Amino acid sequence: MSEGKITVMVAGLPGNMASLITSAIAQQEDMELYICGLAEESGEKFIDIANCIDLSTKRTIHLPLIPIILHESFLLRHSKEIDIIVDFTQPTSVNHNAELYCKMGIPFVMGTTGGDRNALEETIRNSKISAVVATNMASPVIVFQEMIKWASKTFPQALAGYTIEIVESHQSAKKDISGTAISMLPAFNALGMPFAEGQIVPVRIKKDQLEMGVPEAHLNGHAWHTYRITSQDGTVCLEFKHNINGRNVYAGGVLKAIRFLSTAQKTGHVWSMADVLRG
Repeated sequence: MSEGKITVMVAGLPGNMASLITSAIAQQEDMELYICGLAEESGEKFIDIANCIDLSTKRTIHLPLIPIILHESFLLRHSKEIDIIVDFTQPTSVNHNAELYCKMGIPFVMGTTGGDRNALEETIRNSKISAVVATNMASPVIVFQEMIKWASKTFPQALAGYTIEIVESHQSAKKDISGTAISMLPAFNALGMPFAEGQIVPVRIKKDQLEMGVPEAHLNGHAWHTYRITSQDGTVCLEFKHNINGRNVYAGGVLKAIRFLSTAQKTGHVWSMADVLRG
């Protein structure tokens, strides 16, 4: 750490979520934004990230970006200067990036969805660092997930014979099925409702999203999920929703994860956002 602060490097710039996290970190008194970031894709070595605005000073944050091809060589030389890396990149980069961070001995917060999640966790367990890995970092959603997990363990097969439908809507640029929705499947299955990842209905067409009620101002940044449980005869329906507009709630969760990880003593350990919220 630098002068008692947590030095954080952001991977995934100039992506929307990575940019939001960058500006959020810059506003924290106990954190220091590293002098450059890891580019999401090959391109400019220096870029004006217009979305990264330090709200406390109203200044635009200019960060040099390290191209993908230079990530490993750069971290090899500068890993001692970085306390934590926050990763919001592409699903195809998840496993490669995790292997790189573990190799360099840099703890990380992985907010990127997709990739081989089992391999991701195994990589961390076989390393000398620990990491916070979560498909969703919004505290209210984590609480909802933990409620359903608790119900599935307390009332196994209680809803056998019921069916479940899962519909999730995200910005059209999102390439994969919601990791949050996928993470809910084991709990719903344990409650007695068999459901596979391929049955999740993703909505990415703006016309359909507007018809669902997504505000036009948030078409490019939202997460609307509906979990509808129905009895065989149709006389009973339970419906759970969590509708998020914008990305600010995720940034708050990431900041909590950074602080948690900075004091975590275990090595080779995979922490969840539930662990973070429990403290």
